[in-house]
Amino acid sequence: MRGCVTDDFAPEGPLAKAIPGFKPRAAQQEMAQAVSRAIRRKEELVVEAGTGTGKTYAYLVPALRAGTKVIISTGSKALQDQLYSRDLPTVTTAIAYSGKVAILKGRSNYLCLERLEQQSMTGGELAGQMLTEMVSLHGWSHQTLDGDISNCSEVPEDSMVWPLVTSTNDNCLGSDCPQYKDCFVVKARRRAMDADLVVVNHHLFLADLVVKETGFGELIPDAQVMIFDEAHQLPDIASQYFGQQLSSRQLMDLAKDITIAYRTEVRDMAQLQKSADRLSQSAQDFRLALGDPGFRGNLRDVLEQQPVQRALVLLDDALELCYDVIKMSLGRSALLDAAFERATLYRNRLKRLRDVSVPGYSYWYECSARHFVLALTPLTVADKFLEVMKEKPGAWIFTSATLAVNDDVSHFTSRLGLDEAKSLLLPSPFDFQHQALLCVPRYLPSPNQPGGARQLARMLRPVIEANRGRCFFLCTSHAMMRELAEEFRATMTLPVLVQGETSKSRLLAEFIAAGDALLVATGSFWEGVDVRGDALSCVIIDKLPFTAPDDPLLKARIDDCRLRGGDPFNDVQLPEAVITLKQGVGRLIRDTSDRGVVIICDNRLVMRPYGGVFLNSLPPAPRTRDLQQAIRFLKQAP
Repeated sequence: MRGCVTDDFAPEGPLAKAIPGFKPRAAQQEMAQAVSRAIRRKEELVVEAGTGTGKTYAYLVPALRAGTKVIISTGSKALQDQLYSRDLPTVTTAIAYSGKVAILKGRSNYLCLERLEQQSMTGGELAGQMLTEMVSLHGWSHQTLDGDISNCSEVPEDSMVWPLVTSTNDNCLGSDCPQYKDCFVVKARRRAMDADLVVVNHHLFLADLVVKETGFGELIPDAQVMIFDEAHQLPDIASQYFGQQLSSRQLMDLAKDITIAYRTEVRDMAQLQKSADRLSQSAQDFRLALGDPGFRGNLRDVLEQQPVQRALVLLDDALELCYDVIKMSLGRSALLDAAFERATLYRNRLKRLRDVSVPGYSYWYECSARHFVLALTPLTVADKFLEVMKEKPGAWIFTSATLAVNDDVSHFTSRLGLDEAKSLLLPSPFDFQHQALLCVPRYLPSPNQPGGARQLARMLRPVIEANRGRCFFLCTSHAMMRELAEEFRATMTLPVLVQGETSKSRLLAEFIAAGDALLVATGSFWEGVDVRGDALSCVIIDKLPFTAPDDPLLKARIDDCRLRGGDPFNDVQLPEAVITLKQGVGRLIRDTSDRGVVIICDNRLVMRPYGGVFLNSLPPAPRTRDLQQAIRFLKQAP
């Protein structure tokens, strides 16, 4: 470890000299010292650092001073970009760091030149907006240096064009690709191989360690320091990668690629088109057999239904037909050869998913209006994650603003098997006594009662109007979000923005630009959203965010907990709801000058014994049950 980390954070230190407005913070220095010590001793460290601690700098400085290869993994691509584009340049300049840094994302975040060319060759199928966007992409492909699609301003991030011109681990041709030497993924990987510090995300990190399909595996053995920011997401993401999934999108993409190969390279094999059409149709038929969209169901139960069984047999037959037809043309097309491997992989995966008798897993499915996912997820990843860590000796550091429940991080550490980890809890430096107010209103409608959303909207409309919008209404279900939004739009003149009506980044930009908007949202706005200043001064939460009791993954974990002699409510359901609530509440106060009210519309906070666990885990703001007091607080000048 070169230099003294504490000196970097001193009043006259490098950070203070190089960063306008930088002020030394005791908690930040304490965290930096703990991270530095863990790196030096090659230990496991878990740090909950409350909002405003400055945790990013607290781990970046020791990481850059480590003199060894470091991987920093974030929970979201948004934080990954922020870390690489904003925070890293600031800190590397401040401490005169001379090493190399790089960013690496999953394959589907980079433009695939081969798939772009294939789309152009098949042509004629795209119309209107998509055709315009494809033309724009051709121009951008000649200008971009890194091919990172988040840097392409000409095409919206939620455009339907992106899946057509990016590759996945399943459909990438690898070194057989005609465009391999110009491949943006290959170039990004080389930069990462050559770098001293690499910024990745949890999905990529785990996909590499577990699936070994990203071509990123050669990077990780070189790293002696692994740092996970937004670490509270890690157990759930790890569960995905230690399990298996098959989706209609994968099957439809396979059918599309068979069609492209037939139209461009193997035109004498008409059976290819027939097999692709049959696979596509069978996937759509299976989706319809699963029933209503919009929820997660138990795969064991649904596979007992005769219509679903029949549709699954036809889907399996369609995959087998693709396998047999492609086999006759092997060696004639790199695209078709890759499709053959995928057909083999998907058949094996489908076979594994149908065998719902293997213990230790939750079997579930999810369906939207047009797509489905079939999945099995291990009930615990602790043993497997521990194996991964033992294979990569070094420092393993986990940090987030929300890891503890009642000042205890054991729920998080037990899920990942971090029995030997040292822990550090650093409270937020914000003055919640003066900056915030927590309100649990009286006379709330009972949860799930008919007309409850309308009653809640009427009750809270005066608060939202008194605050001139500038409010997030965070919901625990899509149904509640839609009902509330409908009621607010019918009764208020303020702009009402709703999650799902456009991309997350565009919604956020519209919310800030409006200056008087109400944003009604679910899951994706509970975390990873940073709105500072007057633009957001009220956060309303419809109820405590317990996972729905009929969720098959939760049900399976509850049964497993019971079998182990545990208490499912206190060991599984309560801690996860507390962590989620902390994330939602954390959207409000993001800076020392922020001020506002959090309203939680759930009597259980004050009526049930476990309400104390939630309250003790939240920031220490004054509390009230009077909405009029909340309105007065919002109207007071700071």
